Amino acid sequence: MQRRLLVVYTLLIACLVAALAVPLALAYSSHRTGQLLLARRADATRFAELTDQAIRDGDASGLALEVSRYAELYGTAVEIRDRDGTAVAGGGIGDTASGRRARSGRTTEALTLLTPFGPSSVLVAEPAGRDDQVSGVVVLRVSTASARRAIGEVWGALALGSVAALGCSLLAAQRLTRWILRPVGELDHTTRAIAEGRLEARIGTVRGPVELRRLEERFNAMADTISAALDRQRAFVADASHELRTPLTVLSLRLENLEPHLTAEGQAEYDEALAELDRLAALLEDLLTLARVEADAGLPESVAAGGLPARLAGWQELYAAKGLTLTMEIADHSPLPAAVARIADIALDNAAKFVPAGGRVRVSLADRVLRVADDGPGLDEAGRAAALGRFWRAADQGNVPGSGLGLAIAAELARACGGTLALLPNEPHGLVVELRLGRREEPGQP
Repeated sequence: MQRRLLVVYTLLIACLVAALAVPLALAYSSHRTGQLLLARRADATRFAELTDQAIRDGDASGLALEVSRYAELYGTAVEIRDRDGTAVAGGGIGDTASGRRARSGRTTEALTLLTPFGPSSVLVAEPAGRDDQVSGVVVLRVSTASARRAIGEVWGALALGSVAALGCSLLAAQRLTRWILRPVGELDHTTRAIAEGRLEARIGTVRGPVELRRLEERFNAMADTISAALDRQRAFVADASHELRTPLTVLSLRLENLEPHLTAEGQAEYDEALAELDRLAALLEDLLTLARVEADAGLPESVAAGGLPARLAGWQELYAAKGLTLTMEIADHSPLPAAVARIADIALDNAAKFVPAGGRVRVSLADRVLRVADDGPGLDEAGRAAALGRFWRAADQGNVPGSGLGLAIAAELARACGGTLALLPNEPHGLVVELRLGRREEPGQP
């Protein structure tokens, strides 16, 4: 937007400067052209009087001498002819249209407008005679070098002044544009930060138009309101999950105390009640974990290099017990966010639930990209898109233990550590859980 505004300002300012400079330049050219005409017409009028007297006396010797001295002094060619067009004195011009008009009694009223580029000379013609009787004509070929040089100097000064005015105007326009758009830039930066999950980001105090400053204040107020609502929501989920753990624990203990008093007919119902209680406890635990992740709390910043293989090695026994093969290829041993290990745990837990016996699961880490690929039944495109949501379960997986929050927690963990989580199809079948982390900043790097 700043570039477009500057282009518009530049065009408007250039048009304004041109609208002022061009008429001034043309006006000065017209002024100098008029001065040249008046000065040479006075000389032509004097020669016309001498010509009329010489023709009437029949002696042109004195006239020829005047013409010769004038030509030497001013460097201007002068030619005098009688009314029949016969040369009387001077020469070097010839029978021109200006001379013919002068023999008809018309004097030169205007000259071609002079510019620094031409013309190099002009003709000034004046009829000689008394009353309405034309006895001859005087034609002067006047050099315009001096006038054109003066016009060129004025035009150059106007050009330099125009460039200076345009430069100053552009500088002022640039500062004005920055002043206007500074609040917009701050708004764009803050909205991007909030979209990336930094809900505490706010627009600072910046200068700008009153309307945009008012918009910033309202945006900050809106962000505060939304952030407060989210905090209350997360606090409610966390508090509810935490507070319900105690009653569930008490309920579980009481149910276990009832077991000696059960009959054979009630044992099955008792086992189902305990299973549902365990499921409810796991759901509350996952809700509490999700609330902590969304609040960016509860996890260390990073794990040491080589810590991930040791963490994942604990899954080998579980996979072996289920008849699954787990392989690991860890090529990146740089420090990683602690969320990476937790995401890997969630992906491996899901694979252990859904991959049938005899299946293979491969964990790889390279270039800050973690991939957990299995050869299980996988998910279709719609299922992969929906699986990262909360409480989502596939239609044919309703009997599989779990709360449906695992991948939702993994997605929040990925966001919290600046990465992205995606579900991709594996070939020829299966599912790939892929975590892409952002570029690792080196110490001292901005």
